[in-house]
Amino acid sequence: MRIVGGELRGRRLFGPKASDVRPTSDRVREAIFDLLGPGPLSGRVLDLFAGTGALGIEALSRGCERAVFVESAPAAAAVIRRNLETCRLLDRARIARADVARFLSGTDPDRPFALILLDPPYRQGLAQEALSAITSGEWVAPAGVVVAEAEKGAALPERVGGLGLAKHKIYGDTAVFIYRREGE
Repeated sequence: MRIVGGELRGRRLFGPKASDVRPTSDRVREAIFDLLGPGPLSGRVLDLFAGTGALGIEALSRGCERAVFVESAPAAAAVIRRNLETCRLLDRARIARADVARFLSGTDPDRPFALILLDPPYRQGLAQEALSAITSGEWVAPAGVVVAEAEKGAALPERVGGLGLAKHKIYGDTAVFIYRREGE
């Protein structure tokens, strides 16, 4: 597993030791950031169900100023920290060891976020739950984007809160949904 773009392109990341963490493949990660458009990213990024932190670190590598990684598993949070240390990004990041639903029901000093990434465990309905929680709070910046990964065949809504589905692509067994604020 490696960073596929930006200032840290080619940097190797540590992977999970546990089999219950399913990191986004390099190919899918590259496709996600290609779908977001050319040029550098900006603003703050929220990486939910962060696993190894690869998605959020990719966003930092491509120009986002700061990232918050939300992960409930202690071993996965340790991998995120190790990856941030290796990439020398600890000063631009914070790890919240929390359940995503609990985290989103609270407040956060870094919100709203320009980019929200969510890659929950497949086949548990967690992507839909997280999307609903994101839109019920003030988590998305005015021109913000939400990227949700789910299993191929998952049916996420065309609209949720003030977000509309802008793009939907399939890569192997992974479905990628990109939401933008409606009217933007």
